[in-house]
Amino acid sequence: MGSMFRSEEVALVQLFLPTAAAYTCVSQLGELGLVEFRDLNASVSAFQRRFVVDVRRCEELEKTFTFLQAEVRRAGLALPLPEGVLLAPPPRDLLRIQEESDRLAQELRDVRGNQQALRAQLHQLQLHSAVLSQGHGHGPQLAATHTDMPLERTPLLQAPGGPHQDLRVNFVAGAVEPHKAAALERLLWRACRGFLIASFRETEQQLEDPVTGEPATWTTFLISYWGEQIGQKIRKITDCFHCHVFPFAEQEEARLGALQQLQQQSHELQEVLGETERFLSQVLGRVQKLLPPWQVQIRKMKAVYLALNQCSVSTTHKCLIAEAWCATRDLPTVQQALQDSSSEAGVSAVVHRIPCRDMPPTLVRTNRFTASFQGIVDAYGVGRYQEVNPAPYTIITFPFLFAVMFGDVGHGLLMFLFALAMVLAENRPAVKTAQNEIWRTFFGGRYLLLLMGLFSVYTGFIYNECFSRATAIFPSGWSVAAMANQSGWSDTFLAEHPLLTLDPNVTGVFLGPYPFGIDPVWSLAANHLSFLNSFKMKMSVLLGVTHMTFGVALGVFNHMHFGQWHRLLLETVPELVFLLALFGYLVFLIIYKWLRFTAADAASAPSVLIHFINMFLFSRSATNRPLFSGQEVVQSVLVVLALAMVPILLLGTPLFLRQQHRRHARRRQLVEDEDKTGLLDASVSVSSQGLDEEKAECPGDREEAEFVASEVFMHQAIHTIEFCLGCISNTASYLRLWALSLAHAQLSEVLWAMVMRVGLGLSDEMGVVAVVLVPIFAAFAVMTVAILLVMEGLSAFLHALRLHWVEFQNKFYAGTGYKLSPFTFAVEDAEHP
Repeated sequence: MGSMFRSEEVALVQLFLPTAAAYTCVSQLGELGLVEFRDLNASVSAFQRRFVVDVRRCEELEKTFTFLQAEVRRAGLALPLPEGVLLAPPPRDLLRIQEESDRLAQELRDVRGNQQALRAQLHQLQLHSAVLSQGHGHGPQLAATHTDMPLERTPLLQAPGGPHQDLRVNFVAGAVEPHKAAALERLLWRACRGFLIASFRETEQQLEDPVTGEPATWTTFLISYWGEQIGQKIRKITDCFHCHVFPFAEQEEARLGALQQLQQQSHELQEVLGETERFLSQVLGRVQKLLPPWQVQIRKMKAVYLALNQCSVSTTHKCLIAEAWCATRDLPTVQQALQDSSSEAGVSAVVHRIPCRDMPPTLVRTNRFTASFQGIVDAYGVGRYQEVNPAPYTIITFPFLFAVMFGDVGHGLLMFLFALAMVLAENRPAVKTAQNEIWRTFFGGRYLLLLMGLFSVYTGFIYNECFSRATAIFPSGWSVAAMANQSGWSDTFLAEHPLLTLDPNVTGVFLGPYPFGIDPVWSLAANHLSFLNSFKMKMSVLLGVTHMTFGVALGVFNHMHFGQWHRLLLETVPELVFLLALFGYLVFLIIYKWLRFTAADAASAPSVLIHFINMFLFSRSATNRPLFSGQEVVQSVLVVLALAMVPILLLGTPLFLRQQHRRHARRRQLVEDEDKTGLLDASVSVSSQGLDEEKAECPGDREEAEFVASEVFMHQAIHTIEFCLGCISNTASYLRLWALSLAHAQLSEVLWAMVMRVGLGLSDEMGVVAVVLVPIFAAFAVMTVAILLVMEGLSAFLHALRLHWVEFQNKFYAGTGYKLSPFTFAVEDAEHP
């Protein structure tokens, strides 16, 4: 079989890399992505490995790159994708990249610091200008007027040399954030007991915040007070509120001069700030040009050094020794790549296969079409090495089981067109680089959705449903005219009986089966739901038993490939007999009843379900006649045969393995005895060499190093119980095909009745058909997509996943392997922004 039906042959190879060319060789292997390195220094900590210093230098560079990338994003810019294929740089280029990146980072830090300082200075100048422009014409006059105004309790004549003769009015001006202004005003009034006059005003224009760059409104204040102690209190309070306090001259001419000087300084500072921002944009432009290729190169370099840390050093320190898993078909490519990479060193790298007892990793090559189906299979567990790969069969069975539950021509066509649009646009850069997680999920499974929609259209034609409506593609196989002519229905009878029954036993009523699918006349029948229930329930049982039998049959190929003939006879055959003797017989009863009984015998036809229950009870029902003669004997024999398979399945394989282990132990003991006498030295050497070659071809799971009887018996007991009970529960699980299909059809019918019928009835009553139909159809389309396509589709998808787990993992697919994870640079290229 090809690699699609079974995982490829993987070999363990040993690489001898010259020290001078080791970096180049590993870099080339990373570009190819064909080998998976094994860690030969597992007992050595990460801080004691050979290339730990180089890895740290790469990590320090990545930190610098992170800072540069953050600065680019802070400026609202985006990093372009690197152009062309970038190889891992030579080690000597690391110092150059480090120096240039550090210089760019330092320039950005200096420019950013200067920019922040200039913005802070400009902000202070703008606040000072706002304070002077808003309060310079009012504060002193107000304070002087208030001071010169005589109070009622102030004597008209003060004694000369009084205590207040040296007091003068002082001013404190500044700006505060608007949300602090009210609290500041209250605290000033209470702390100073009213011995001040404060004026608060919001700035007319918003000022740019020096840190965030967003426009913000400020509140300016002007406070006039008397006395030095009051002034100290005011200054302490303003400091606590982080107010910006500025000098405020008493004379208006001085304030006007200061305002003009501030405006001139702001203009000069804006010019300097503009030059700084232009220089910053130049530095960011260089970062945009250099950073993307640097990121890719340093990631590749770090990956190379991490791979080199997994290698061991030869005793002569002239080469590095590595072990890696590689597909057998790729060995010539790897050998040629290593020779080309090490040609400059003067010594060629060497690759050769080595035997191994460990189970190799699983390698299944996929493409854009099979990747999503392989992902579904791997979700249950990665298959063991050289095990049958269920993915090719999943390409057909998974969309078909989904379609059985989601069968509708209209809904399937919408899903098919959506997936087709993604397939046609898959090569567009904007589609491939989209970062939306939901979109990436749909895009990754576009081919799966395409087949799911296509199969849903097919089963929709079988069900004869298009948006829950039946379509008369072919003439119906039922004739109402023949029934009306032979029954003599009168107008009075038709008025009293709105529902009529078509009797297929009447000549001319049933003309023959519908050419394809279900006859559309059933959509008008009162027993439409009962007919579909019976049809879909029996169809689910047929598909389920067939699906499970197919899964058991695939296990035959595994046993034949691994040479496990005892499992073929002691496991697969009993499993097939157990499954077919019980549930295969149920399928036979369903098909036999369909073929044996006609419409004339429908009233007296026996019940398959009662016969199946009586089969396990070894009894008979007087009211349920047999389907065929000798049915009771056949049923009893099948039950006894199925029960007889249980002890074979439970004890057959463990007893055989135990006997085989004892036979091998006796044989090894005999060889050891003869080896001591020295008579069969050459034979032992040849047999051991053949044994090593056999292990190199089929390693790991063909020979057990140690036989533990208790573990084998326990494992087989779990497998037997799981299979026997699983056959019963899984057959019932396949009834979800019937349940989900029925739920989908009924929900479509309810949606049609709620939206279309009610909407059309309202439009007829209102008499405005053209205006009302548009929102009706819009509501129907939105609810169809939201409810039926998304919710019902997701439910059917999850149930299809469950049914595939029934077939594969429970029957032949152990899922206990592990994937081949090759050392490749494709991940670094894909993760780059």
